[in-house]
Amino acid sequence: MISGLAAAAPRSHITSIMFLPLHDTNERAFLRHAWVNWGLILACVTVWFYQIGGDQQHFVQTLYGFGMVPALLTGEAQLPAEVAHAPAWLTLVTSQFLHGGWMHLIGNMLFLFVFGDNVEDSMGHRRYLAFYLTCGVAAALCQFATAPDPGTPMIGASGAISGVLGAYLLLSPKAKVLVPIGFIPLYIPAWLLLIFWFGLQLFSAAGDTAGEAGVAWWAHIGGFVAGLVLIVPFKRRAVPLFGGEKPPRGLRVVLPDSAAREAGAQRAPRRRRPWERGTGRRPGAAPGGGEGSRRGGPWGRRD
Repeated sequence: MISGLAAAAPRSHITSIMFLPLHDTNERAFLRHAWVNWGLILACVTVWFYQIGGDQQHFVQTLYGFGMVPALLTGEAQLPAEVAHAPAWLTLVTSQFLHGGWMHLIGNMLFLFVFGDNVEDSMGHRRYLAFYLTCGVAAALCQFATAPDPGTPMIGASGAISGVLGAYLLLSPKAKVLVPIGFIPLYIPAWLLLIFWFGLQLFSAAGDTAGEAGVAWWAHIGGFVAGLVLIVPFKRRAVPLFGGEKPPRGLRVVLPDSAAREAGAQRAPRRRRPWERGTGRRPGAAPGGGEGSRRGGPWGRRD
């Protein structure tokens, strides 16, 4: 059993204010609306209001019941029967929608809002959802393998969002991102921001081996690496890496099939109309092709 649910603090993925993105200059090329990305943000906000909808005991039990607890995942511990919880394996997913505080939630959602829509645009709605959740699971497993305290829950969307950052780095490294430098918002290259952010995670993980900071550094690292690897098979074929030229928005490229190419894409000859077959003349035309008189009937006479 895990006793004293309020004793241990959850490993929240806290974001430094100096890294908070406010805007990017990277427009979508394929999708008019990033429905999945917006849906993920709405889901996280909705779950957050559920978390704070009760007393402190409700809040803590939610973290342990739906956060990823290594000891529960290995079967070394069990939750009390009165605590509502998801199956241990499912917490690899449910933990991605929990947060430890307002700043934790707002910081994560800002990152997801700025960077997520372009990654969704590069692969489409369904693939983006699969990509996001897969990166989140990879991040949780990475933290699970390095967790110094198996009884502490890991929560937050940062692992999955780190995968989004890794994908963005390969897709649009030259895009400009607006971030506050001190108190002055400035546009800086995405590659500079993301590489510096990833380096900080490595440095922090190396210096916090005991997990005293309460931040799942290795979940950030694992999610980021997963995003770097998975963007290649998940992206559309037409989407280049490293900021290559994208097709204009709304342009649909249709490639000719092999049969048309072999035939030289020649246009089929026009079918002859019934009156053209055999004679090559329209009804009422003179044999010589001139304006001859019309045939029979009062409507064909000339006075």
